[in-house]
Amino acid sequence: MSIEKISVPDIGGADNVEVIELCVAVGDVVALEDSLIVLESDKASMEIPSPVAGTVTAISAVVGDSLSEGDVILTIECEADDDIALGDVSNAGEVDSGAAQSQHQGSQESTLAAPQGSEELPSPAVVNETIEVPEVGEADNIEIIELCVAVGDVVAEGDSLIVLETDKASMEVPSPRAGEIVSIAVKEGDSVQQGTPILVLQGEADTAASADNTQPLVSRSGTSTADDSGDTRQLPLQEPANTSASAAVAVSTMQSASQSVYAGPSVRRLSREMGVALEAVKSSGPRGRITKDDVKNYVKNALKTKAQQSVGLALPAQPDIDFSKFGEISVEPLSKIGKLTAANMQRNWLNIPHVTQFDEADVTELEAFRGSLKDEAARRLLKITPLPFLLKACSAALKQHPKFNASLHADGKSVVFKHYVHIGVAVNTPAGLVVPVVNDVDKKSIWELAKEVDELADKAKNRKLTPQQMQGACFTVSSLGNIGGTGFTPIINGPEVAIMGVSKLQTKPVWDGAAFVPRKMLPLAISYDHRVINGVDAGQFFTFLVQVLSDIRRLVL
Repeated sequence: MSIEKISVPDIGGADNVEVIELCVAVGDVVALEDSLIVLESDKASMEIPSPVAGTVTAISAVVGDSLSEGDVILTIECEADDDIALGDVSNAGEVDSGAAQSQHQGSQESTLAAPQGSEELPSPAVVNETIEVPEVGEADNIEIIELCVAVGDVVAEGDSLIVLETDKASMEVPSPRAGEIVSIAVKEGDSVQQGTPILVLQGEADTAASADNTQPLVSRSGTSTADDSGDTRQLPLQEPANTSASAAVAVSTMQSASQSVYAGPSVRRLSREMGVALEAVKSSGPRGRITKDDVKNYVKNALKTKAQQSVGLALPAQPDIDFSKFGEISVEPLSKIGKLTAANMQRNWLNIPHVTQFDEADVTELEAFRGSLKDEAARRLLKITPLPFLLKACSAALKQHPKFNASLHADGKSVVFKHYVHIGVAVNTPAGLVVPVVNDVDKKSIWELAKEVDELADKAKNRKLTPQQMQGACFTVSSLGNIGGTGFTPIINGPEVAIMGVSKLQTKPVWDGAAFVPRKMLPLAISYDHRVINGVDAGQFFTFLVQVLSDIRRLVL
């Protein structure tokens, strides 16, 4: 048994690479090539595999740490045989490092020699660069199983361009830089190899570094595909030492705990920034690939669901029933007004604790007085209905009982009392129910109210009401007139705290102390918000209102 300290391997000279994921915990038993941590530089994400098998005894790094080559990650207790494996891997790393250094020196020499033959050619502002299949080991005739872009698409550095598949793994080819797709030279099903042109990318000259396509691709499972001999061990990913090459090549990796999420580095970065677990995101891309839009839609839907749940009860959805199996049907869409009315009614019913109180007003004298005004109304070209009298009586009751002329503040901790009296009048139209508002009812005469109600009703039926004419009500009157029945429960039109429903006028026998006499009785119902108004308040409001309607002369007192 021996204790081995596992350090950050050669990562192409990059320093302060961020730890974005720990794949193991203390006590975990790991096999050779199991992922230990995931690092991310400004160009690529990379997994660090275990060079030995054994048990994790200590972890020196945490998510968010910045590491460089040689920094200790963790310690593993392993068998003696594993020491040889560790030495072999270290020697292999030294050989690879030497080869990389030799290649880097060759690249530098060619870079120094290049300007002598190109001094006459100034760099254009925009250049086209042909993106080729990067190094894929010795594998030939690799099949293209997915095109991730189309001509005209604008891609960012690291966005997936195509997906390749060998007999061992699938792998993404990421974009080496940002730009616009000018043309695509391949299609799904084509067989390609290292150096095969994929597409032409147009971008700014200062970002169009020549692509050194010698960096091994990484499969969706995180397994290196640089070796086609059957050895699928995952070697540490390295960023190229050549700075121009490292700007051009980004390694596409899959780093999820389950190793089953199919998404590119740019999508993974976005998910981390938004705090989204990719395992919960529904994919819309080909072959189950998660796109940036998938992540954004997940966040949008989550916020929408949270907002809906915070508004009211999380009610179960109505079952979708096929009514046509019972007989002939027809389906007509709701009008825009109908949809708005339905949404408002549901919101108000769910959020406001309703209480409805019923009473009757003896309007025999009021009706006699109204009948005496018909000739004068005709001269004024007006139709005098009970509604102007109801509005005038309600305005007096609202001033007498201010709780009904109020609204609960949005914070739920205070009540807003209004020093104006605007009353909404529910009007039925062919398009649906609308509620125009009569302003300053307490300051207007019966004739003025009759004229304004008639004009607003006409505008409502001809769909000429302005938004301003349907805002600012303190209280609402919903009158069913002659079609009304004996009573109903009106739904409060929030943020108002009360609404009055008026039903059909009926002549009833009423005991006057000596005999039953015929009286014209008007059924009334008031629904109120029990958070602001209690039963005593409602009783006092109704008593005052019934008295005024029974003897209209009280309005002048």
